[in-house]
Amino acid sequence: MYFHQSPATLTAVPITFTLSSKLDSIDPQQWNALAGPEPFLQHAFLLALDQTGCATRRTGWSPEYLLMHRDGALVGAMPLYLKSHSRGEYVFDHAWARAFEEHGLPYYPKLLCAVPFTPVPGPRLLASEHDDRVALARHAIQIARQNNISSLHILFPAETDQPALAQAGYMFRENVQFHWFNRGYRTLDDFLASLNQQKRKKLKQDSKKTMQAGVSFRWLRGAQIDAQALSFFYRCYQQTYLEHGNLPYLNQDFFERLYRTLPDALVIIQAEREGEPIASALNLLGNNTLYGRYWGSVAFVPGLHFETCYLQGIAFCIHHGIASFEGGAQGEHKLSRGMLPVRTRSAHWISDQRFSAAIDDYLARETPAVDAYIEALHDHSPYRKQDGG
Repeated sequence: MYFHQSPATLTAVPITFTLSSKLDSIDPQQWNALAGPEPFLQHAFLLALDQTGCATRRTGWSPEYLLMHRDGALVGAMPLYLKSHSRGEYVFDHAWARAFEEHGLPYYPKLLCAVPFTPVPGPRLLASEHDDRVALARHAIQIARQNNISSLHILFPAETDQPALAQAGYMFRENVQFHWFNRGYRTLDDFLASLNQQKRKKLKQDSKKTMQAGVSFRWLRGAQIDAQALSFFYRCYQQTYLEHGNLPYLNQDFFERLYRTLPDALVIIQAEREGEPIASALNLLGNNTLYGRYWGSVAFVPGLHFETCYLQGIAFCIHHGIASFEGGAQGEHKLSRGMLPVRTRSAHWISDQRFSAAIDDYLARETPAVDAYIEALHDHSPYRKQDGG
């Protein structure tokens, strides 16, 4: 094992911390009881990333799961990774890495608490009690210190994690995503009617373009997804990366494994023309939220991307009474599709006090800029004023 760690006893009841690089050695039921309903933190999801070679030491993601036991029972955990780069994180610290390098200091490896390749807010300090979350956050810092690691980063922590992270001494960085919220819409037309005239017209024009091109859509969930639909999705997903000169982060084996272990969490929206599929978007469903994650196409149709990835996802949520749709990282264009700005955070600990002070000063100046950006986005809300604009 790479890490050195010291035993810890924090209360009258002994607490022990251990690190495990093998998620398959951890009981799935115990892990999932801590992780909650979000699909990306499920034992099966993380194990698929590991066992299909997507998030391993070879790809620069060395898993080291932090486990916290009390009286032999698993009461806390953190999905930790030792990273040799900053790819696949969606919280960009490349400037920090360059600054370390310019001063002759190693930034990598760094310690990361995140779900690989997944910019979805959710629990990171997996424990039911605040004090246990604080203990996890502090012990992760202790591990980084003992192993001379430059920094520790907690990406997209849930709001319930943030008080514990603040108490443990982490700095916070803010960013913005765009999420859609179901306001009790009965039909897609109800949703469209809540938009202002300009945005409603634009969405209808996009839908009309795809309809005139002869495109129709199918929603496939769980057992409705067959091997052919899954294989076509991966062909599209892979094509999107290759068109940008990159190899995909995730391989076909990962998605096939996910389908075997978490079938009910998968929702494929497939676009077809003349009976043949031309585009596919794979979403994950859980915690009363649909998460838009991966997409690709083998043909160009104006408006196809927005229709497949966003409007059809929203229509699926309305039809099934799902509370929200998260469209992924970045993208002001999502505002015009009815998604609203949502503040996200990451938490950071920097070992070198000089860099820690400099980054803290930078974040103090960056945060008001993010606040102003969110305010400006709200000023351009796509909704009519009487509907929350």
